[in-house]
Amino acid sequence: MKLKEIISAFEQYAPFLLQEDYDNSGIQFGDPESEVTRGLVCIDITEEIIQEAIEKKCDLVISHHPLIFKGIKKLTGRHYTERVLIEAIRNHISMISVHTNLDSVIDGVNLKLAHKIGLAGLNVLQSRKGLLRKLVTFCPTDHAENVRAAIFKAGAGVIGEYDCCSFNLDGKGSFRAGDNTDPFVGEKGQIHYEPEVRIETILPAWLEDQVVRAMIDAHPYEEVAYDVYPLDNSFDRVGPGMVGNLSKPLSEMDFLNMIKEELSVPFLRHSVFTGKEIKKVAVCGGSGSFLRDHAMAVGADAFVTADIKYHDFFDVKNKMLMVDAGHYESEQFTKEILYEIVSKKITNFALLISDQSTNPVRYF
Repeated sequence: MKLKEIISAFEQYAPFLLQEDYDNSGIQFGDPESEVTRGLVCIDITEEIIQEAIEKKCDLVISHHPLIFKGIKKLTGRHYTERVLIEAIRNHISMISVHTNLDSVIDGVNLKLAHKIGLAGLNVLQSRKGLLRKLVTFCPTDHAENVRAAIFKAGAGVIGEYDCCSFNLDGKGSFRAGDNTDPFVGEKGQIHYEPEVRIETILPAWLEDQVVRAMIDAHPYEEVAYDVYPLDNSFDRVGPGMVGNLSKPLSEMDFLNMIKEELSVPFLRHSVFTGKEIKKVAVCGGSGSFLRDHAMAVGADAFVTADIKYHDFFDVKNKMLMVDAGHYESEQFTKEILYEIVSKKITNFALLISDQSTNPVRYF
């Protein structure tokens, strides 16, 4: 199995275009054309993880958090990142990380967390903008159905739970074929008018290349006229955090006990009790305090995330219960997602889930 095939499986599930600007998801070390035979899944890549990979004869480590966030100018072993890289290179272990792109997709980190604590009726907490494109093309009337079908098959035309969405307008196109052309209709050197259909549809930005290729392949014209427009619409299937409802309301104390049990957290940090029952809950695995106002805006009774700063607790007083469940604890189930993505897409690749916790935080 080539390393690029593993990357392709992740790209299809959680496109790397969705990662945040500060992130470094993708191949951390390794040649995309190199063969890999056995993978180890973890949250963080540490020296202990590399040793586990060596002992279990794994030549690939797949992590949630990237090993490399900042530029590395020297490999001297002074920092743990450098030591991990040295050992990985020495033992021919490739590394892939799938981070904030997996945080953003609707069936990623936050869906898994929401399911673990029993939420249903889920929606993205903060939909992202600027990720949608409108594709417009012009096609002879008799060939419009084939072109539409090719575009839809490539992934365009999905709006919410509807697919094959398009707008079609009949009109008349004109062109004059040059001497070096092979026109589908019309004669060289003469202006031709052809009954055409204007086809408009919508697609996510990461599918643009494949949708355009499919359109061109299905189109009868030698030169295909088309436009791609960026849209500022919110995309409700992509974005950080999720919000949903418990099957039955819980008191704040019972809710905290449930979070402790389901996430195996030794203790929780939380804001002052509001005195209200908890029914609607927002979640964000990892550092999600930037979503605090969004959680309150959608009417969440509680918001479960991690790395909450001191003053953030003041801002939700009497409005919402805000719970810091720990960074590692709120993302621990991501190993299951990474495993499922690869094992379902590539059934003949040996994959293991690390049996150790890489949580650097200890509790006294």
